[in-house]
Amino acid sequence: MRVVALFVVVAFLLLVSPGLVLAQDSSASEEASPITTIFWVAVAFFALVAFIVILTFGKLWLQAAMSGAHVRMYDFVGMVLRKVPVRLIVENRITAVKAGLSISTDKLEAHYLASGRVGKVVRALIAANKAAIPLTFEKATAIDLAGRDVEEAISTSVLPKVIDVPDSRKGKDTLEAVAMDGIQLRVKARVTVRTNIERLVGGATEETIIARVGEGIVTTVGSSRTYKAVLENPDSISKTVLSKSLDSGTAFEILSIDIADIDVGDNIGARLQADQAEADKRVAQAKAEERRALAIAREQEMKALTQENRAKVVLAEAEIPMAIAHAFKSGHLGVMDYYNLRNVQADTDMRTKIGDAGK
Repeated sequence: MRVVALFVVVAFLLLVSPGLVLAQDSSASEEASPITTIFWVAVAFFALVAFIVILTFGKLWLQAAMSGAHVRMYDFVGMVLRKVPVRLIVENRITAVKAGLSISTDKLEAHYLASGRVGKVVRALIAANKAAIPLTFEKATAIDLAGRDVEEAISTSVLPKVIDVPDSRKGKDTLEAVAMDGIQLRVKARVTVRTNIERLVGGATEETIIARVGEGIVTTVGSSRTYKAVLENPDSISKTVLSKSLDSGTAFEILSIDIADIDVGDNIGARLQADQAEADKRVAQAKAEERRALAIAREQEMKALTQENRAKVVLAEAEIPMAIAHAFKSGHLGVMDYYNLRNVQADTDMRTKIGDAGK
């Protein structure tokens, strides 16, 4: 108020100064010192600045003063110089004060200059105060600057949030798990969570909750002996998963896990056995084909060896006439011996032909 009163006095002096100047005699005006002129110019300048400031921020200043959230006039000028949106800061301060919170403009400015969302922080503080949730301004700004939606966090603390497992926004409506008897079950769960303000900074997000709950469901179904046991008691999944403290290290507190839907899928065990049998069949066929190829190769090798041996026999038989001729020359073989040999050969050939003809 003192600043406003000073501005009014300066404006008044500016208005009455021309009359005072005219009241002086001409000789006094001619002898006026430069200091006097500079003084009146400065008074006129400050009066003009005060008029502009009052014209620009007067309504907003009056609104804050009438709301009990008084803001000093030079704070308006400071906000303009710091390039801070004046209306945003003042209106949020008014909102906070009317809600019973005392937040200075300096704190709001500092949070804005740190790229924070002032409106969300103020609304979150008001909601926390009404819901008796302990939340300080420093904690709220830290949550906001960490990239979390502090207003949504307070809202979730008051009204718990339901998370679908799996997340249908990623194109998957059910979670597939296989029991010990090989039957596939398609499960859809809903997790009710509440924000834990103390763990919001540095705590894991919804994706971690979805992943942990999904893992717990798959493990529980997989450890069941038959799919019928799961269908008879679907709440056993909820109890087992809920007992594992899946919310540790996250920004949420799990209140309940409810099985929304459970359906019977394919017989994965039978299909895997059929696939394994088909694979074994192909392996056996491949091995049989390999043995067949080896047998054919061996047969060809034996045929080649037979031909080779026959060639050796032919070569050996070709040497017999030469040996007989040599025996004649050396006197070891007589004419009668030769004729007896020829008779034996002829008799052998005759018997061979008779045998071939009888077949």
